[in-house]
Amino acid sequence: MSGRVLVTVPRTARRGEIIEIRTLAQHVMETGYRRNEVGRPIPRDIVRLFVCTYNGVEVFRAELHSAIAANPYLVFTTVATESGTLAFRWSGDNGYTATESVAISVT
Repeated sequence: MSGRVLVTVPRTARRGEIIEIRTLAQHVMETGYRRNEVGRPIPRDIVRLFVCTYNGVEVFRAELHSAIAANPYLVFTTVATESGTLAFRWSGDNGYTATESVAISVT
C-alpha cells in the first residue's frame, strides 16, 4: 500500500544556507485502541517511520507512535551543501510505504 505525499523544498539554495523542508503524508490513521460496531479492536494502522536522505546521507529521522495525527506533517531544516537529491521515505503498519524525491541545485 502506498500513500500520497507532499514535499516542499527550495529548488535552489546557496552553499551553507539553512533550508526548510516541509512534508505531509496522507494516511488514514488508526490507533488500535478503538473498537468496531461488534466490540472487536480495530487493528492499529499508523505511519511508524520517516527518513530523509540528502545525496544518500541520512539528515533526518522520525519514529512515530500512536499519538501522531492522521496525515503527519513534519517540518525540519538541513544545510545545503551540494546539488543533488533529497529522498523521503515513510513506512508503517500493514505494509504502508510512500516515497518521494526532489532535486536541489546549490550554488
